[in-house]
Amino acid sequence: MTGGRRGLVVEDAGLLTTVQDTGRWGYQHYGVSVSGAMDLTAHRRANRLVGNSPDVATLEITLVGPVLRFETSMRIGVAGAWFGLLLDDRAVSTETVLRVEPGQTLAFGRRTAGARAYFAAAGGFAVPPVLGSRSTHLRSGMGGMEGRALRAGDRLVVGLSRGVPRRESAATKWKRCTPLGGARVRVLPGPHAGLFDPAVLRRLETARYTIRPESDRMGYRLDGAPIVGPEGLSLLSQGFPIGAVQVVPSGDVIVAMADRQTAGGYPRVATVIAADIPLLGQLAPCDWVEFERCGHRAAREALLESESDYDREIT
Repeated sequence: MTGGRRGLVVEDAGLLTTVQDTGRWGYQHYGVSVSGAMDLTAHRRANRLVGNSPDVATLEITLVGPVLRFETSMRIGVAGAWFGLLLDDRAVSTETVLRVEPGQTLAFGRRTAGARAYFAAAGGFAVPPVLGSRSTHLRSGMGGMEGRALRAGDRLVVGLSRGVPRRESAATKWKRCTPLGGARVRVLPGPHAGLFDPAVLRRLETARYTIRPESDRMGYRLDGAPIVGPEGLSLLSQGFPIGAVQVVPSGDVIVAMADRQTAGGYPRVATVIAADIPLLGQLAPCDWVEFERCGHRAAREALLESESDYDREIT
């Protein structure tokens, strides 16, 4: 730690806990991944609970949560996946502001819905920014805590708090919106959909896929109905967004996620709409996913609706 400032100590890091923010934008043409939170809506909610701006770094907690010991008084909030939480020996709730004191410990228990929770501290985590972002990109070892997942014994400095804490007014609604076991997400036709037989593409809209165990923040590999492309299909590498649904030569389907590479040559048959990316980000290995085609107008309306819902949830 520097300058005598205090924060928290990681007593148990859980399965995969990383520092994330809204991402490392503007460097994809240099081959630098955007990264950032897998569920940006939950990341923003956690920050707003404690009075931070949306781009302040949080901890992304995946599947099995950590145990954190506090060295100073601070406001904290947890949003996203639903875990049982114990502040010392007292059960506390997600989607609300908590005040903690030096020596207290927050332990994440059993997960009941969703895959990723976001832990925010008022003032954020003062890890050094890299190319304008504190997000951890594990493949390149960039950002966050030395470019890696947190481990026991790590100490995180908390910055100065300048915002006003807020309170979520409808935590039960957020729990209902958190997937349990799988989700149906909407997609737009991708730029290479016209290269495939329409009957083959209909499989994508009617089949149920399962996220393979080897899936990670870079992408979800799916088990399910194969999508067979034209024989000998070859494409130049192109940039692609989060949610891009790609088909590899074997017919397997991959969905690009937050730590995706910046370019690739697999055909993109669909793209998950922006409004459903947070839902996709809450899925875990072995969860199911289904795809539903929609149009550009419906995609825009869904994004506007999700942002309006987000704004209405604060009192």
